[in-house]
Amino acid sequence: MSASPGFAANPGKVITVTHHDGTVIVSANGRQIAASNKALVLSEAPYPAAFYIPFDDIDFTALEKSATASTCPYKGAASYWRIKGGGDVMWAYETPYDEMAAISGHGAFYANRVDVSII
Repeated sequence: MSASPGFAANPGKVITVTHHDGTVIVSANGRQIAASNKALVLSEAPYPAAFYIPFDDIDFTALEKSATASTCPYKGAASYWRIKGGGDVMWAYETPYDEMAAISGHGAFYANRVDVSII
């Protein structure tokens, strides 16, 4: 891991990662693909909060890694997964910058592409 160039250039930027006190369930096409009571909530204005679910609580048999990639100056390089035969539904920072190490080993889902239930 390494230090974030985004935070170095903009030290006033605030991104918080907290534990969600409940359960997050993700399903697509009637199939549950993730359920966790260990999810993290990442808050970064002006974006909506994102739930990051531990990889151990995600059913990767329903997903396949896509060719999509992006980079965030605060979090690092993002990888993406899609529902088999469909579009991207999840992203993850597999080796995030040091400041965002808490989200390593977690994936976040697009709430407008899957069904996300917060309990």
